[in-house]
Amino acid sequence: MTVTSAELTEPTSAQLAEVALTRSEYDAATAQLGRGPNHLELGILGALWSEHCSYKTSKPLLRGLPTRGSRVLQGPGENAGAVDIGDGLACVFKIESHNHPSAIEPYQGAATGVGGILRDIFTMGARPIALLDSLRFGPLEEPHQQHLFDGVVAGIGGYGNCIGIPTVGGEVYFDAVYRDNCIVNAMCVGVVPHAKLTRARARGPGNAVLLVGADTGRDGIHGASFASVQFDASSQSRRPAVQVGNPFLEKCLMEACLELAGDPRVVAMQDLGAAGLCGSAAELAHRGGVGIDVDVSRVSRRERGMTPYEVMLSESQERMLVVVTPEEVVGVQAVFERWDLHSDVVGTIVTTPAFVVRDGDDVVCELPLAVLVDGAPERGAPGPRPSRSPQPGEPAALPAWSADETLMRLLGSPNIGSRKPIFRRYDHQVGDGTIVLPGGDAAVVRVPGSRRGLAMSTDGNARYTAADARRGAAIAVCEAARNVVATGAAPLAVTNCLNFGNPEHPEVYWDLHDAIAGIAEACDALGVPVVSGNVSLYNESEAGRIDPTVVIGMVGLLDDVERRCAAGFAADGDLIALVGPVGHGIDSSELEHLAFGMDRTDSAPDLDLDLERRVHRFVLEANAASLLRSAHDVADGGLAVALAECCLWGDRGASAELDELAHERPARSRVAGILFGESQSRFLISHPREALVQLEELAGRHSVPFQALGSVGGRRIKISGAIDIALDVAVRAYEGALSAGG
Repeated sequence: MTVTSAELTEPTSAQLAEVALTRSEYDAATAQLGRGPNHLELGILGALWSEHCSYKTSKPLLRGLPTRGSRVLQGPGENAGAVDIGDGLACVFKIESHNHPSAIEPYQGAATGVGGILRDIFTMGARPIALLDSLRFGPLEEPHQQHLFDGVVAGIGGYGNCIGIPTVGGEVYFDAVYRDNCIVNAMCVGVVPHAKLTRARARGPGNAVLLVGADTGRDGIHGASFASVQFDASSQSRRPAVQVGNPFLEKCLMEACLELAGDPRVVAMQDLGAAGLCGSAAELAHRGGVGIDVDVSRVSRRERGMTPYEVMLSESQERMLVVVTPEEVVGVQAVFERWDLHSDVVGTIVTTPAFVVRDGDDVVCELPLAVLVDGAPERGAPGPRPSRSPQPGEPAALPAWSADETLMRLLGSPNIGSRKPIFRRYDHQVGDGTIVLPGGDAAVVRVPGSRRGLAMSTDGNARYTAADARRGAAIAVCEAARNVVATGAAPLAVTNCLNFGNPEHPEVYWDLHDAIAGIAEACDALGVPVVSGNVSLYNESEAGRIDPTVVIGMVGLLDDVERRCAAGFAADGDLIALVGPVGHGIDSSELEHLAFGMDRTDSAPDLDLDLERRVHRFVLEANAASLLRSAHDVADGGLAVALAECCLWGDRGASAELDELAHERPARSRVAGILFGESQSRFLISHPREALVQLEELAGRHSVPFQALGSVGGRRIKISGAIDIALDVAVRAYEGALSAGG
């Protein structure tokens, strides 16, 4: 077979930069091919060898993650991970980033991020039942950050609301390190019978390849390459690399694909995401150990004059590849037609493991799949591990805020206060399956047709990973698990999104290395495998880079949604207790962030993974025995904020007394650590008075610290000797935290 398009003589540096290839990578490609690529082949190689698609930096590191478990049905390597949830059902879930597009065009960048993660789930045959997000922006008071924030929230809500999938949870943080590179991560959770679980692995030479859904346009060309370079002065000119979404078309595509899930006429399905048709077709064939022959002249286009290069690299949204046996093509096309979806037979599965592109009678690309999909040279460390700068001298004196004022400032902080201005823009109850609404620790969504529930949360604290990447990443896993455990659900598995700067810088690479090691360590300790995930690198601009931002998506199983545990105080007269250690120190805390701004310490909170595991087991057993009325993870802002949140969410006051404050008369810095320090492995619980003895015995069996604090009731938030605030005043501060963005 002869490729009719002439090979490039020698691409210029500008041509290589356009496709995000280095000169050494180009030389490696020519060595593997035995020739130079033509213009189309160079574009396809650039897309598939981009960091976004090939994971050439992170792949060697990700091999260290635990991915197996008794419930794992599908681990990393497919569109999404899948775990068994009983009764012949599987939970399918994944998280992905859409950072670069959202920084350029916030509404469409966020909307198409939602569309892409939805397709990852329903291409597996699973019906999406919930969406979550994890967002980071610069200071909210800055007009451009307000623009990004408003656009991203509107894009997430607009797409999810239109397609009819509830957005039930998430998180948002504001910090100057995200001023030039916002973070937009979207997670989707779906459910499917085991028998209908669909893989993206082509097989059967002679089988037809259908391209279904939207016509192909010029939007999104080089989107994968764009996501694999850092921002510079020319980044705004890459606006055409941002895709445009159509949620109503995606709704039809979703329903048609779900109708065909498990249908023996369908061999495989693969959505078109990063790198468009070339990426999806190549991965689909390579996973199945076969080749694929695509004819671009058969691809329906919405714009005239599109070249094969533009067709193959377009990242137009709402498209799907479906592999069908030849005799069943007409019948499968009829299913799509019922949903008003156009489908074209654009290719054929072949025996030779090659990626062939034709334009009618002309062969315009022929690349070995082994080179295209697996040939990108893996990158090791770009340099030795940098030594961390020495610990700063004496810490700055705390501001002269009283404990009352400190608590009010924290409750009114955009990083802690009410997220209602965000989630009120999302339809979080569409589908009538949401049991625990957004605003607490984790959402709970009913498994359709059963009494079971899935608890889900996204979590991560970049201040911790900036101080210590390994420990900070482990804490992200533990906090996500605590949020799930607080509902009474047992954690099942993890998906992760690793948002970092340019890995060509040694400090970024080694932070990525350490963060992955921390995730592995925590997942091993808690017995939760990693079944899917995403890596987003090059979140960096000429002005600086983001802090290493590890986002963990956690899913847990609740056998009976009626046994869910609330986060807010539920009954006057109940007793309150702290499970876990008393706080100490404010390093890397929200209080330190408020008090000292960009100043960073070299210390993240301590983490005892064995204690963490024991605390989880205590809470799960206590809830299963109906001993708890509420449970809430103690996290950002420490114990005082957790107590206030339980009061705010339950619309009840509380009175607490800490032994360390009542008897030790500690120094002011120690008081700050006790009240506002973010020590790990802690829950604040409330319970009926008659359950106290059983809870103390249970704590003893699990060897976890247990301290009775006080009781629920009244209209004030009190911590004896330190804090006394009217509940209504706290409500105003908390609900006004995002007023700049409301």
